[in-house]
Amino acid sequence: MSEVEDHEEIEVLTLPLDHWHRARGGRMVEFAGYWMPVQFEGILAEHEWTRASAGLFDVSHMGQLYISGEGVEAALEAVLPIDLATLKPNGPRYSMLLDEEGGILDDLMVTRWSTGFYLVVNGATKWDDMGHLREHLPDEVTMMYMEDNALLALQGPKAAEALARIATGDQPLSDLKFMKGGSFKIGGVDVWISRSGYTGEDGFELALPAEEAAKVADLICAQPEVKPIGLGARDSLRLEAGLPLYGHDLSPDHSPVDADLLFAVNKRRRTEGGFLGAERVLRELAEGTKQKRVGLALEGRQAAREGAEVYNGDQKVGVLTSGGFSPTLGHPIAMAYLDMAHTAEGTALEVDVRGKRLPARVVPMPFVPHRYYR
Repeated sequence: MSEVEDHEEIEVLTLPLDHWHRARGGRMVEFAGYWMPVQFEGILAEHEWTRASAGLFDVSHMGQLYISGEGVEAALEAVLPIDLATLKPNGPRYSMLLDEEGGILDDLMVTRWSTGFYLVVNGATKWDDMGHLREHLPDEVTMMYMEDNALLALQGPKAAEALARIATGDQPLSDLKFMKGGSFKIGGVDVWISRSGYTGEDGFELALPAEEAAKVADLICAQPEVKPIGLGARDSLRLEAGLPLYGHDLSPDHSPVDADLLFAVNKRRRTEGGFLGAERVLRELAEGTKQKRVGLALEGRQAAREGAEVYNGDQKVGVLTSGGFSPTLGHPIAMAYLDMAHTAEGTALEVDVRGKRLPARVVPMPFVPHRYYR
């Protein structure tokens, strides 16, 4: 067998809306093993449209899991640093999957459904996540990969107005506050809707049968407030919102403590532990960490990207994990892990971009205020 035959090219998968995106002029790129639209009209235009109106994002590459069975609550708490006793029915909550050493394997959303828990994990890590969960969950607990589901996100200040015209349910859509969900119908299709998203704007995430995704997407985009939006604007929006992206700002090298995401480790779990990686998390809570994830605002208009080094004079004090130009603020922004001595708000630093030092300062996140509907 030749070396070429021995290393077959890995197939790039398609989303349920692949044809739908291409028919609307979506520029398709490979992301997380799937062909996905990076833009339709242009990243800047789509970013600004979502900030002003409402944009429809296809996030069907993400993994949707349903975990149920005898003792499921205790079993999940042994794996996740979440206090499920405080999780009300139909209420999504941000959490993390940690390894035995307390490193972040993924960040995810958990929702309590009537007889179990609905998890949404990142697309690039979903197969590893499922393997990790199967390894650490007892045999009595069942995990179902909802591979026949699509996932859409409608985001922006006019998302509720647009969706309310076509979504019907036992409760008005307006009853859903941030991080609340419920069952609805759109065009006769059963859709699970939660008031959540990853843009910092008000909005909704919709889980539905993949075979009905095009029908529902057509109904949503028929509303005058809505346009389809690509991955490019999703990334610039989440960066402005100060939201970390797994594989960039989060990795097994970092814990919830140095990632500055302690809200994902509920109060009881910080005291009692009892979850994978608890030893490191509790130790870092007590002793502190060497670095922390912070926000940086850069002067000028030249953006700095992931991997750029951060300096205090001649001393390297950190590395960028995400960076780009902020259309809303009109200057570059970035996230970085910095040595603790340089993480105070207002600290003046420099970012090295191909040998050129760009002035920067530590600023609070989010860079652009969140506009969640509470």
